[in-house]
Amino acid sequence: MIRFKIKELMAKQEYDLGRRLTIGEVSKATAIHRMTLSKMINQRGYSTTTDHLDRLCAYFGCTLEDVAEFVPETHRG
Repeated sequence: MIRFKIKELMAKQEYDLGRRLTIGEVSKATAIHRMTLSKMINQRGYSTTTDHLDRLCAYFGCTLEDVAEFVPETHRG
């Protein structure tokens, strides 16, 4: 499963800016709908486009590995 690390990136940006950063601000700056960002943050296994990942990398000035990570799913049996 892919896990998005947007909360972590926002927290780092908040620290760097010295103020709170909202999903609305990220949405406006990246042209990614607020609901899409919210789903990326809160919904496990949410699937998004590479364009969204590109926009987030550009906005946060980071690499793809900073935005998302692979987390192996554990099977319960």
